Amino acid sequence: MIGFFDSGFGGLTVLKNVVQELPEYNYLYLGDNARVPYGGRSPETVHEYTIQAVDFLIKRGCLLVIIACNTVSSGALRRIQQEFLPGIYPDRKVLGVIRPSAEEIADRRCRKVGILATEGVVESKIYTSEIEKLDPSIQIFYQACPLLVPIIEAGKQDERHSDTIVSEYLDRLFAQDGEIDAILLSCTHYPILYETFRRHTPSHVKIISQGPVIANKLRDYLARHPEVEKRLSREGIREFLSTDSPERFNRLASVFYGESVRSTSVTLGVLG
Repeated sequence: MIGFFDSGFGGLTVLKNVVQELPEYNYLYLGDNARVPYGGRSPETVHEYTIQAVDFLIKRGCLLVIIACNTVSSGALRRIQQEFLPGIYPDRKVLGVIRPSAEEIADRRCRKVGILATEGVVESKIYTSEIEKLDPSIQIFYQACPLLVPIIEAGKQDERHSDTIVSEYLDRLFAQDGEIDAILLSCTHYPILYETFRRHTPSHVKIISQGPVIANKLRDYLARHPEVEKRLSREGIREFLSTDSPERFNRLASVFYGESVRSTSVTLGVLG
């Protein structure tokens, strides 16, 4: 089984694309909706919550876990890979969304890239460090978009003020450099507003969503790691878990996942 973890709903946009690309595998999605948002929490708290989630998914049978959240990937992934897994689950893998996205930018030969993200990801400058490892000539420009996640989770993405806010964020981004040739939607909520971003972005500028990127990269990863791939179950099962009310999760999850979702409520706690 392949596990997906996000602090809320955004990771469902990634799972949606992965299921379309690799429908044969079993998937288990966990959203920590009771403790969202993670963006304002300390790095230690994010790390602890993420360990709880990863431990939970592995104990439920996940051989591979995808952290489908930029905030968590930037703040907790490396420590989990280097400190948590080797001593407890040496045969399990945890991957994030940032490195694959950086590789996609380098592979597309982008020269000037705008990163639209939450405030925490912008402050971390994680994309600068990852992209520099691949191609130091690529210039990176950041724009924090703090109002977008609340708008989307409130179901107001189709209202006029959301269009205005997206336009303002893009104006600020292009004011940094008018020759930006690609934009990365580096929050997994943002694909819900893809058409709005497209409408306010020059047609020659590429807009990169992480869902298709992660789906393609995961296919490549499994092809390169047959020792993982051959152990994965293949009944096409999709299971959804949330730390919040199933009724609320199901209602909003359908917007992100693109079809109706039935979830089960679970509790995350201390390890042991």
